[in-house]
Amino acid sequence: MFTFIAAIILLIAGYFTYGKFVEKVFGVNEKNVCPAYAKQDGVDFVPMEWKRASLVQLLNIAGLGPIFGPIMGALWGPVAFVWIVLGSIFAGAVHDYFSGMLSVRNGGSGLPDIVGRYLGKGMKSFTNVFALILLVLVGTVFMTGPAKLLADLTPGWMTLSVWVGIILVYYVFATLLPVDKIIGKVYPFFGALLLIMAFGVAGSLLVQGYHIPELTFANLHPKGAPIWPLLFITIACGAISGFHATQSPIIARCTENEREGRKIFYGMMIAEGIIALIWAAAGMAFYGDTAELGKMLAAGGPGPAGVVKEVATTMMGAIGGTMAVLGVIVLPITSGDTAFRGARMLIADFFKLDQKPFGKRLLIAFPLFAVGYSLTLIDFNFLWRYFAWANQTTAMIMLWAAAMYLLQNHKTHWVASIPAAFMTVVTFTYILMAPEGFKLATNIAYPLGFALALIPIGLFIKRAFGQDKMATLPARKPM
Repeated sequence: MFTFIAAIILLIAGYFTYGKFVEKVFGVNEKNVCPAYAKQDGVDFVPMEWKRASLVQLLNIAGLGPIFGPIMGALWGPVAFVWIVLGSIFAGAVHDYFSGMLSVRNGGSGLPDIVGRYLGKGMKSFTNVFALILLVLVGTVFMTGPAKLLADLTPGWMTLSVWVGIILVYYVFATLLPVDKIIGKVYPFFGALLLIMAFGVAGSLLVQGYHIPELTFANLHPKGAPIWPLLFITIACGAISGFHATQSPIIARCTENEREGRKIFYGMMIAEGIIALIWAAAGMAFYGDTAELGKMLAAGGPGPAGVVKEVATTMMGAIGGTMAVLGVIVLPITSGDTAFRGARMLIADFFKLDQKPFGKRLLIAFPLFAVGYSLTLIDFNFLWRYFAWANQTTAMIMLWAAAMYLLQNHKTHWVASIPAAFMTVVTFTYILMAPEGFKLATNIAYPLGFALALIPIGLFIKRAFGQDKMATLPARKPM
């Protein structure tokens, strides 16, 4: 119990201390005119009061990420708490802050444009394709997942295809209409649902006397799966997630003043970390040990959705169980709709298409939804296994872009370069040993992953060293 409470305190303290330091490093200028006003178009660039913007940001980046990921990460035991706390404060919140604030500083630019500006045209082209695939995958899976749950609740009269169609219609409206018409109005209520679920479970854990294990770095995974790097891939949205870099520009285009960036971007990642802690603790405490949790999460079992329902129903009663089911249905939809919206904005930025005319929005959205719907008709499980790796790889790219921005502007780059280097080693090592990757043994994947990661790390160090060397050279005398 002490470890759990201490972890929450550390996350909150991290917002007020390290978050303020990161904000200082970035250098907020309250006099700058934000793109919400400079490019106001009534569609994507719409000023939004920071409290509402924060809740929308939380739903954009959260979905089921801070629930399902930590429940699965709880299989490794309390070491998951360490990753959630350190990851959120020093990596995830830094990643989200810079992906949002660099968008604000660059006229509401999306992830590919930010990457291209600081890492070059080649990386921009790669990120354009990579991010678009990522967004369509997220939108599609977060369409079929809730549809399957709804179909299970309405057997005999509402089929899976009918629910897919209904969710798709909602996605169309959420993607095409101005951001403040649907997303800005309904997301605060969904955000309240997410928070009620999380804090209801937290209160039950504390009041009802569940035993939350104290800190140990021992590997408690029932199948002995290695902590490195699997834990750092499994718990993504609760610690750091590249998907957030595709979502932050949506709210960057609605941010009214740069001083609000720490609340909206850094703060909401910390909030997500707290939610992740709660669900990780619930996963460890409710079933008594990781072996029993493992049975729930095993192939053919009820899975994380079943865990959420059982935990919430037992701890919070019938009402809590109902809210849990609603949350499991609603929350992925709130990430799926903004995934398609982000994909539309990404394509519009690439082709320089004005999104104020409805026809131009429809021109982009129609093919996106056609592709998304077609993907729901095939077996998507194999492709989705690459998502976790693609997600963290996107985070790595965004962090290197942030580090390069800081380096170019002679700021303290290590706030971004250190987590970037860490995530580089994680992603390289994972794809080498993963079943969907190269399937190498750990004694090969570990040193090889580190060696490959030294390439981008070395290039950045060389650039930093070269810049420092140029700065120390005496100025040339005029001829």
